[in-house]
Amino acid sequence: LSTHEDTAGPAGQGALRTARRFSPLCYCLRVLGVLRDLPERPWPVSAWFRENLGKQRPTFYLLRFPFHTPMPRFRLLIEYNGGRYSGWQIQKNARTVQGEIDRAVRTVSKRREFELYGSSRTDAGVHALGQVAHLELYTDLPPESLRRKINDELPADIHIRRIDTAPHRFHARHDALARSYLYQISRRRTAFAKPFVWWIREALDVDAMREAAAGFVGMKDFEGYTADDSEEKSTLVLVSGVDVAEAGALVLVRIQGSHFLWKMVRRMVGVLAAIGRGDLTAADAAAFLREASRRPAALAAPAAGLFLEAVMYTGETGPGPLRPVFRD
Repeated sequence: LSTHEDTAGPAGQGALRTARRFSPLCYCLRVLGVLRDLPERPWPVSAWFRENLGKQRPTFYLLRFPFHTPMPRFRLLIEYNGGRYSGWQIQKNARTVQGEIDRAVRTVSKRREFELYGSSRTDAGVHALGQVAHLELYTDLPPESLRRKINDELPADIHIRRIDTAPHRFHARHDALARSYLYQISRRRTAFAKPFVWWIREALDVDAMREAAAGFVGMKDFEGYTADDSEEKSTLVLVSGVDVAEAGALVLVRIQGSHFLWKMVRRMVGVLAAIGRGDLTAADAAAFLREASRRPAALAAPAAGLFLEAVMYTGETGPGPLRPVFRD
């Protein structure tokens, strides 16, 4: 901004002309709260600038506007029952988990400008114990108060477990180093846990499942285990571990990896279950990695038993001992 004064004409008219030229700008600055101590109109702008910012003319100044301050960013830890939702990501004409949280944030903050981004795009019907998202939002609320207020606006099957302040460059998806999924298979009919397990009537050979699971570990091409188009995105995935364990009537399958492709985990579990029933062998599971086949798609496990268990970032360890979400 220049404080150059037009000195032409009778004394005082120069300042008045300058004031007239600056009036729209000063009005905007006054509304924004940058120039809080300007007197009411008529405004002697040139005199005010000389008195407050220096006497040298013309002089240029950098004014710091309030909205140049980076928007605060938060890290959210979320759990949800995905049974009623069409996945995590916002969709038109569909109810999603991200959509519900988005609505709650708008209600609490009274703002429309914010960013909500999840670490993993869970499919329809899939649950989460430890979904991570980042929220970029202007708010004066401390993290715990913000968490409580958002939870008050959410349906009972979605819950924000924790909110922490995060570095401005933190990104829930891009900064994640690994993700862990847990699948629950029930070997008995259950009256209460049906929305969270896959009930298999036939006997399962858990040792055979465990042997086949080892073949998935490493950097492998999972084109045969995904609905993604291999021409549009890479189907190479680094799987760091596949564990199969028994917990009473439950068979638990934990799969950890750098990232996962669309429907990949459910198809892996479906193939392992077929091996446990004796319909396939470990060699068949390995063959599906070498050559694309429609068999894994036909065997895909239902969404009900699948949980996004944890998302890991730099300096963080895994999800801990393998245990069921609920007792059978």
